[in-house]
Amino acid sequence: MTELVATTTGLFPLPDWAKSDLSDLKGHQKDDLISGDESEEIVAQYDRARSEGIDRQRSAGLDRIVEGQYRWDDMLAHPLCVHDNVETRGIVRYYDNNNFYREPVITGDLGFDGDMAADLETAAETVETDALQAVVPGPYSLADLATDEHYGDDLLDGVTDFLVDEVGAFPDHATLFVLEPSLVEEAPGDGEDERASEAIDRLAGATDADVVVHTFYGALTEKVHAHLLDADVDAIGYDFVTDHEQNLYNINEYGTKDSISLGLVDGQNTKVESPDTVRERVEWVSENAPGASFDTAYVTFNTESFYLPTSKFEEKLDALAAAAKTEVEA
Repeated sequence: MTELVATTTGLFPLPDWAKSDLSDLKGHQKDDLISGDESEEIVAQYDRARSEGIDRQRSAGLDRIVEGQYRWDDMLAHPLCVHDNVETRGIVRYYDNNNFYREPVITGDLGFDGDMAADLETAAETVETDALQAVVPGPYSLADLATDEHYGDDLLDGVTDFLVDEVGAFPDHATLFVLEPSLVEEAPGDGEDERASEAIDRLAGATDADVVVHTFYGALTEKVHAHLLDADVDAIGYDFVTDHEQNLYNINEYGTKDSISLGLVDGQNTKVESPDTVRERVEWVSENAPGASFDTAYVTFNTESFYLPTSKFEEKLDALAAAAKTEVEA
C-alpha cells in the first residue's frame, strides 16, 4: 500500500487582515524594507500570520506542516532579495504570470544569512519534528531568477553553496520540499542539466530529512528528467494539473523515485477540488503508471499557493487532507 501524505508547497497567500495591515506598515517604512530590515510591528504581523497558518494546517489535518513563507514577497527569489550581497533593482515578471518580484542582482559572495532558518526555528517551537516541512527554492531556479554580477560561470555553484549552508542551519525537520519550476520553464541545456542535478544532489546532502524535488508549470524534458533521477533525493514532484500526459510519460518511460509528489490541486485556480476528485486523481496516476510502485505519495498543490484568495486556499487544504485519509494500492 502507498502511504498518502497530505502537504503543501508553501508560499501561502497572506490573510486578508495582513494584506491591509502590512501594506500600511510598509508604506511608512519603505527605506528600511529596501535595506532588508523589518520593524518590530512588521515582524509581529508576520508572526501572527505564521501562527494562524500553522493552526489552520493542523485543523485541516495535514500530515506535514510548513511555516507558510508569508514574508516571501519576492516568492522564490526571497532568500536572495534579503541578502546583504544582493541589490534589488527593478520589477521583474515572475515566470509567465501576473506576479512580479524585485530583481535580485548578486554583487558579492552569498555567505551564510540564516533568514530561512530563523523562520523555520519559529515554526519548530510549535510543530513537532516529525510533522515539520521546510521549503526552499531549488538551486537551479534560484540561480535562474537572479541577475549575476559576481560569480560568472560559477553562479550555480555559488547559489548551491549558499543553499547548502542555509539548509544546514535548519532545525530538525521531517521533509524538505525543494521547488524547481525553472527546470521546466527554463530547461537547462546539454551539460547544464547534469550540473543542475548535481546541485540538487548536494543540497539534499545538507539535511537528514526526506527530500522532495517538486517541479511545476508543466513537465520536464526527457533529458532533464533522466538527469534529475540521478540526484540522491527521495521523491520527484510532478505537476499533473498543467500537463498530466507528459508527466505520466516521463514516469512510465524513465521511471521515478520510490516515492512521488503529486501536484493534483491547482494552486492558481480558485475552483476548489473535492476530496473525491483528489482521490480520483491519485488513483488515475496509480492505475496509469503500472510499472511504478510508491512507498509514499505526497498529495499537494501543483504550484505555490500564494495566488489564491485565503478562503479558497483553506478549502483546498481541507480537500487535500481529506483525500489523503485513505491508502491506495501501490
